[in-house]
Amino acid sequence: MPITANVSDTSADADDAQLDCFRRLTPQQRLQKMVASSRRGRDLALAVIRRGEPGITEQEVRLRYLALAYGDELASDVRRWLGARDA
Repeated sequence: MPITANVSDTSADADDAQLDCFRRLTPQQRLQKMVASSRRGRDLALAVIRRGEPGITEQEVRLRYLALAYGDELASDVRRWLGARDA
């Protein structure tokens, strides 16, 4: 039996019920749920950045999110590209 960490506050019965509901979804519905969940996560991360640094521009908020989600190197590349584009 594999060792797993239980880090959820959801009961096993509730987990089973959720999984049963998920299994009944069509592939398209599963994809829609995944995309919605991803958007919620991104929106929450952007809100945290905005709240933590209320004086920064929306562009900087998105660049900081980019660094968090995809790494500093990509964010730096995009920052340079934006600077060259706006020059």
